Amino acid sequence: MTKLYSFFNSSASYRVRIALALKGVPYETEGINIRVGEQNEPDFCKLNPMGLVPALADIPEGSIGQSLAIIDYLDRKYPAVAPLIPEPAAQRALVLEIAYGIACDIHPVNNMRILKYLSKDLQLSEEQKQAWYAHWIATGLQSIEALLEKAGSGNFCVGDTPSLADCCLVPQLANAIRMKCDMSAYPRCMKVYEHCTSMPAFKAAAPENQPDYIAPATA
Repeated sequence: MTKLYSFFNSSASYRVRIALALKGVPYETEGINIRVGEQNEPDFCKLNPMGLVPALADIPEGSIGQSLAIIDYLDRKYPAVAPLIPEPAAQRALVLEIAYGIACDIHPVNNMRILKYLSKDLQLSEEQKQAWYAHWIATGLQSIEALLEKAGSGNFCVGDTPSLADCCLVPQLANAIRMKCDMSAYPRCMKVYEHCTSMPAFKAAAPENQPDYIAPATA
């Protein structure tokens, strides 16, 4: 069976779990705890030389890293079920514009390894790290909100069905909410988030429903 190497709270892993659930592809989860550096183990780096989650393995092609590459692979392998990247050129470009805006511009500056570097190596305080996170969320989501307006978004980012854009937006918003960012300026984003997270596929992919879920520490 297909195996997904994943971390429950990784937004990149979350994207792929959403896509797998929408496609109805059965898979096994292999938890990789990025908080303790398991992604740097040699055996895992053979699957994903970037040393990042997720990685999709036990497929005929061997293994694939990078969430957007994995989702593109799934969309081409299972084109008849829940297509995630539209064929019409203009709609395809808009979906990719939103998805890349999240995956390439917002997520990389706020992921765990960057936040750890800010704290451990640059010795930023917790307040300074939070300010960094909130700044890049606000800068990025302002742009995504404008793109959703351009797309005429409703329950989904583009069109009437989930796409790659929704696979990227929902995990990013989930992390922003977890980090206590103010989301009031992004009503279109939040409408998509609230609708999508009510759907079974998105619920199945949620961090708290993963076998490697780690409950937050309580005081």
